[in-house]
Amino acid sequence: MGRPDKAARAAIARRRSDAIDLRLAGVDWLTIARKLAADPTVNSDGIAYPQGYGVERYRKNQDPPTNGALIHAACRDVRTALADRRAELNDDVDELRAMESDRLDRLFFVAYKKAVRDQDLAAIDRTLRIMERRARLLGLDMPVRAELSGPDGGPVQVESVTVDELDALIALTDPDGK
Repeated sequence: MGRPDKAARAAIARRRSDAIDLRLAGVDWLTIARKLAADPTVNSDGIAYPQGYGVERYRKNQDPPTNGALIHAACRDVRTALADRRAELNDDVDELRAMESDRLDRLFFVAYKKAVRDQDLAAIDRTLRIMERRARLLGLDMPVRAELSGPDGGPVQVESVTVDELDALIALTDPDGK
């Protein structure tokens, strides 16, 4: 089976978008799968969904996929669509980060010239703030190391507790039980 043509890819993208919308609406996996199934005998709307689940079997007049196979296909679609959206968002974030870096470079150049040429302390401070902002934006700073310690800097005591003890502690901190 080769790569789907442009129309089929668009229909698959639409199916994945519909699957996400249904899942966000709280629809269970089997209902999603049946709503987006290609075979009208399985499809909850009684229509052949374009590029729906089991479309190859439907075109070959084979039995429709099992409920398990339909659910698996719906889950895979949602996972794939969400991964694609995350990748798009990451690309957008990378573009914004590059644009912000360019802006900081321009501001830095102006402040740096004034700091060096005029030895202006305010310009030096501004230059340093721009450098700090760029380092945070690009992740150039070393991570801050945090260490948890007990009383007087000693070790933290870890004890095992029972579920009843945890419930009692929760009751103390949240008397309404919410």
